Amino acid sequence: MKSLKKRSLESKGWKVGSAREFLNLSDEEVAYVELKLALSKNLQEYRREKKLTQEELARRLKSSQSRIAKMEAGDPSVSLDLLVRSLLALGASRKHLAQMLS
Repeated sequence: MKSLKKRSLESKGWKVGSAREFLNLSDEEVAYVELKLALSKNLQEYRREKKLTQEELARRLKSSQSRIAKMEAGDPSVSLDLLVRSLLALGASRKHLAQMLS
């Protein structure tokens, strides 16, 4: 967050902090959330590189467009397993998956 915006919010009585602080997340929980977000972002990038719509990807995965949207948005209901399988279906290699996770 930009410091000007942060100061403005704080001057109006808002408390500014991180998701970790707000949700009282452990290191492991933060790592898990960051992992899911990295996979979600990469899924969207891979889909766009392949010039596929969410609907087209959904058909390939025998899923729905709304599920793909949730996957790309990092929805908590989406499993790591589904994200990894979807990336593999789009042609991601195990090496590239490892890079995404590091």
